[in-house]
Amino acid sequence: MTILFSAKVSDKHQQALQENYPNQLFIFTESMEQAEAHLGQASILVTYGEDLNDDNLAKATNLNWIMVLSAGVERLPFKQIAERNILVTNSRGIHKIQMAEYTISMLLQVYRQEKHFIESEKHSKWDKSVRPNEIFGRTLVVLGTGAIGQEIARIAKAFQMKTIGVSRSGRPVEYFDEVHTMEELNKKLPEADFLVSVLPSTYETRYLLKEEHFIRMKDSAVFVNIGRGDLVDSNVLLYAIQEKQIAHAILDVFEQEPLPADSPFWKESNITVTPHISGSSPNYMSRALDIFQDNLDKFQKGETDYQNIVDPKRGY
Repeated sequence: MTILFSAKVSDKHQQALQENYPNQLFIFTESMEQAEAHLGQASILVTYGEDLNDDNLAKATNLNWIMVLSAGVERLPFKQIAERNILVTNSRGIHKIQMAEYTISMLLQVYRQEKHFIESEKHSKWDKSVRPNEIFGRTLVVLGTGAIGQEIARIAKAFQMKTIGVSRSGRPVEYFDEVHTMEELNKKLPEADFLVSVLPSTYETRYLLKEEHFIRMKDSAVFVNIGRGDLVDSNVLLYAIQEKQIAHAILDVFEQEPLPADSPFWKESNITVTPHISGSSPNYMSRALDIFQDNLDKFQKGETDYQNIVDPKRGY
C-alpha cells in the first residue's frame, strides 16, 4: 500500500510514521506539484485539501482514501469523490483548544480595551479615562455546536456566561444552556452579547448572515468569525460596523485571503483583523496525525468506524 503526502510534514513525523508502519510505502512530498508524479500508485493521499482538483484526482486511479490534515474540505472535488466512492476523513476537532482560547482572549481584548492601552503605552501616555468592561455573566451565542463550539462554551462557563448554541439539528450539547436550530436563529440574536461563528463553508452556510441578522442584534454586541469568510458578505459586515448595528467585529477569516492591503477592514477601529491563525498551534500536526494513524490502523484491519468521516454529498 502506498501512502502519498502532498502535505509537508517534518522529518520527525516522517520518521515516526515509517517506524510505526514499516510494511507500508510512504512517499513524502511538500506540494501537489511534487506529488503529482506519484498519484497513480497512491492508495491513500494525505493533503491539506486545497491542492486537490478533478484533474489530479483523475490521475489517482488506485486511490481509496483521502485524509485531510485540516477541518476545511470545501475545495475538494466532491462530485468525482462521490462517484468513485472514495473515503474522505478530516482533522475536525484538533482545533478546539486553540480556537476557544483565541475566542475568549479576543473578547477580553475588546471588553478590557486592550488596544487602547497598547497605544497609550507606545506613547508613554498615562490615561485612566478608559472604562474596561466585563465579559462575566454575558450571553454567548455560538453558530456551530461541534468540538470547537462546545469548547468555547465550556470555557465561557468559567465566566458564568449564558451559552446558547445554534446548529443544524438543534440537539442538546454539553456546556450549552440551550441549543436551537438555524431556523430559530432570529429569535435568539437579540439576546447575544457575543455572536461567534465556527461554521464551515457549505451550500447551507454561505452568506447565511445578512443585514437583517445584524439589525436584530444589540448595538453593543460583538461578532466573532473563526469559521469561514463566506458566512457574510464583506459589505454587509462593514455596513453593520459603520452604522453601529453592532459594536465590534473580530475577524480571523475573510471572503478573500490574504485580506488585501486596501481593504477597509484594516482601517476600522471597531474591527479586529487576524490572519487566519485562530487554529494555529505547535501541537496541530501531532493531533492531526494521531487521527490519521488511528484511522490507518482501522483501514488496515478492514474496519469502518473511522474518525471524522466527511459526507461528500453534504460537503462536511
